[in-house]
Amino acid sequence: MFISLFSLYLYLKIHPITMIKECQNQPHFTLIQNNEELAQVCQLARQQSAVALDTEFMRVSTYYPKLGLIQLYDGERVSLIDPLSITDFSPFVELLRDQQVTKILHACNEDLLVFLQEFDALPQPMMDTQIMARFLGFANSAGLAKLVLYYLGVEMDKGATRTNWLKRPLSPVQLQYAAGDVWYLLPVYQKMQIELVQSSWLQAVIDDCQLAISKTSKLDDRDPNKAYLDIPNVWKLNPLELARLQLLAKWRQETAMARNLALSYVVKSDNLWKVAKNNPRNTSEMLALGLSENEVRVRGKKMLQLLAQSRRISPYDYPKRLVRIVDDPRYKKAIRLLQEKAYELTPKGLTLDILASKRNLEDLIKWVWLKNEDMSKQPDLLLGWRREIGLKLVECLKSVEWPLKTILKITAL
Repeated sequence: MFISLFSLYLYLKIHPITMIKECQNQPHFTLIQNNEELAQVCQLARQQSAVALDTEFMRVSTYYPKLGLIQLYDGERVSLIDPLSITDFSPFVELLRDQQVTKILHACNEDLLVFLQEFDALPQPMMDTQIMARFLGFANSAGLAKLVLYYLGVEMDKGATRTNWLKRPLSPVQLQYAAGDVWYLLPVYQKMQIELVQSSWLQAVIDDCQLAISKTSKLDDRDPNKAYLDIPNVWKLNPLELARLQLLAKWRQETAMARNLALSYVVKSDNLWKVAKNNPRNTSEMLALGLSENEVRVRGKKMLQLLAQSRRISPYDYPKRLVRIVDDPRYKKAIRLLQEKAYELTPKGLTLDILASKRNLEDLIKWVWLKNEDMSKQPDLLLGWRREIGLKLVECLKSVEWPLKTILKITAL
């Protein structure tokens, strides 16, 4: 746990959070465009207990996100940091890693990926106001604008949502929009934090924020040999077709990484699946399958080479056919049983979806049935504040007696 609940309580008791009165006005900001300015604002930010962070980036046609702007608000100044004109980001990395400064984000997943890709660092400790909102009665994916309106009575200007953040110079409208994201985020967090401290869910929020950090990994760390598992409808293919798809998906990911192209800019996923399924013999057959002329012209020859390569793979080396958990004869009874038990165990004041979504319950079933309860790969329901309840759900799942013929059928798959 990176925040002491008792110390946080004392801090709020002794040092009441001063709400930022200026939040009713338009944000004022400074554009940071050189190493010296960055070092100065980061030093000042590290004197605060919490800072708001956001990023603007582009990732339409590229495999890796291209960072266009970093927004930082320390309660006194909004700094818009231009990553295209700064060469030394070490002061900012030190801020990200400073354990004495809580970094506030909203809907953090994409920002965490950008920070890890760009700086090989993650903001810790971190609090996500979208996660906080779930425990305060808001919808699971509450937007920042909704929280700002509720807590501050201000309607945010979202006029520059779709914009090119890599183009220079950035317009006043773009800069004003970017500044607003952190200008309002910090006072919203401050109000939400007071509510959380008065509730019993602060530790749960801390656990879920830490869980989001633990799930963030670099794009380079994704195993190309497992890329085929991310293709939609992969479960419909037989082992031979899976062997083809594994080669094709591995090549596509490696090409995307090497040339910094979005995966769909190499070959679309559904077209890659069609090639693996139908094993076309020439480019004309690829066109007949629905591949675009550009895909066939640029990538067709290489895909045909990979299909030829797949014919030399021994059947003993084919990937195993994928079995969906929903196709298991035990699934319907098991998921219904777990949903009923989870509803019964859901703490007062929370919804079932916060405790355990259907996907969470399915991951728990897979862990018990297919992964031999591997302690190194525990599902979310066995981590953090959910663990005690998750263990009861495991007991519930194991308590069911399945007919012998059902068990034998599953073993044979």
